[in-house]
Amino acid sequence: MINWEDIDTILLDLDGTILDLNYDLHFWLEHVPLEYSRNNNISHQSAKDKIIPILKSEMGKLNWYCPDYWGNRFKLDIIKLKQEMSHMIQILPYAEKFLCEARKNKKKIFLATNAHRKTIQVKMDIVQLERYFDEIISSHDFGVAKQEQDFWTQLENRIKLNKDRSIFFDDSQDVLESARAFGIKHIIAINKPSTKIEPKNVDGFINIENFNEMLFK
Repeated sequence: MINWEDIDTILLDLDGTILDLNYDLHFWLEHVPLEYSRNNNISHQSAKDKIIPILKSEMGKLNWYCPDYWGNRFKLDIIKLKQEMSHMIQILPYAEKFLCEARKNKKKIFLATNAHRKTIQVKMDIVQLERYFDEIISSHDFGVAKQEQDFWTQLENRIKLNKDRSIFFDDSQDVLESARAFGIKHIIAINKPSTKIEPKNVDGFINIENFNEMLFK
């Protein structure tokens, strides 16, 4: 599928790409509403009915990924709640094997994520993947989400990115489209971001379920 001789740099999303999105889905759709219901003396379902539309209103924006924003909005300690559920954080199948092989093949590897650094730390404390990356980059460093072209301009300047010799992996259609618009030559969509859901094709891109399909030959 990919001739690795043509690739110098690997850009990877975090949630739904190398980590199981099941953790995040459960956290935001179940755990946060549960804690909100307890604090506000309402039912779990009533809390969901209130919180989920508010979450969706910020989807794709930088606030969507910011624990401080949601902590202020819902009057909850989001990082503490994330730590309470950290036992659910899992690496997706073959992701670490892929990282290991990429490192052995002397590729530059960058984590390029919309996740906030506080969230990244909670997850890295569990999965211990930092050693594989040349650098971990959060969109919060740039003040703009990956959905925006300015993210990619700032990333290009920061890591001296060669778009023609780079490959990018992500599970979000809008982010993949943004990367393509910027001119990243090789782009792969993860169509099974959670082990608890069935694969769903991401239109317009090469799709893989997991990194078993991308291991070095």
